[in-house]
Amino acid sequence: MSAREYDNNRMRDEDRRQDRRSRPAAQAEESKRRLIEGKNAVVEAIRAEIPLDRIYISCPIEGPVSYIVSAGRAGGAVIVETDRRKLDNMSETGNHQGVIAVAAVKEYCSISDILELAASRDEAPFIVLCDGITDDHNFGAIIRTAEALGAHGVVIPRRRSAGVDATVSRTSAGAVEHMLIARAANISSAIRELKDSDVWIYGTAADGNSSLEETDLTGPIAIIVGSEGEGMSRLAFRDCDFTMRIPMTGKINSLNASVSAGIVMYEAAKQRRAKAVKEG
Repeated sequence: MSAREYDNNRMRDEDRRQDRRSRPAAQAEESKRRLIEGKNAVVEAIRAEIPLDRIYISCPIEGPVSYIVSAGRAGGAVIVETDRRKLDNMSETGNHQGVIAVAAVKEYCSISDILELAASRDEAPFIVLCDGITDDHNFGAIIRTAEALGAHGVVIPRRRSAGVDATVSRTSAGAVEHMLIARAANISSAIRELKDSDVWIYGTAADGNSSLEETDLTGPIAIIVGSEGEGMSRLAFRDCDFTMRIPMTGKINSLNASVSAGIVMYEAAKQRRAKAVKEG
C-alpha cells in the first residue's frame, strides 16, 4: 500500500468515527424537537394548534388529561394509553407527568385534497395506500419513492401505522415536504372513499391475478402496500379490485415493503409516461 493510499484510508476511517460520534447527539437533538412532555406543555401545544401525531398517556384520564385526550383526538392526534415505563424510556426531561406528545413534522391532509391535486394537474389519480407500515424507515422510503415517481399522495390509517415524524422526514430525504399525506380512520374507510371517487384499488400478492408488467396501471389507481411479513390485511385484500404479482426468479420469494412498493410505483410511472407520450 502506498503512502497516499494509507493516508486516504486513514482519513476515511476518521470520517466514519466522527459520523458515529455525532450521530447520537444529532438523534437526541432531533428527539427533543419532536417530543412535548408534561401535562401543561401538551395542553399549550394543543391550544397553539401545533400538529400532533400521537399523544402517549400513562396516567388517569381526568382533569387536564381529559382535555388533552378530547382536544388532541379532535385535532387528529392518535391517543395511545400505555404504561409509565414506555414514557420513561421516551422521555428526554425525566418529568413527563404521564403525558408525552409527538409533534407531527407536517399537517395531514384529506383524501379529497389528494384527488383535487390530481384533477388540478389533469392527471388520473396515482395514490399509495400504506396498510400497516409501522417502521419509520420503510415509511420514509415509500414517501421518497412516491414523490420521485409522481404519485399525488400517500394515505395511512390512524392506527397500525408510522406517523410523519422527524425520523420519517429524514429517511424520506425531505420528500414529506412535497408530498400530500392523508390519514384515514382505517384502511377500509380509505378504500371506500377512493372507490366512491372512481379510483381502482390494486394490491400485490404472490398469487395475484396477473403479473405486474401485464397489469394496466394507467388509469385512476391506488396501490396498497402491505406490512412486512404479513402483507395486506384481510379486509384490504378483500376490497382490492385487482391483485398482481411481482415476478421473482431467485430463491427468496419476498421483498422488503418499501422495495416492493418502489417496484410497483416505478411500473405505474413508466406506463403512465408512455401513455402520455403516445397521446401527446
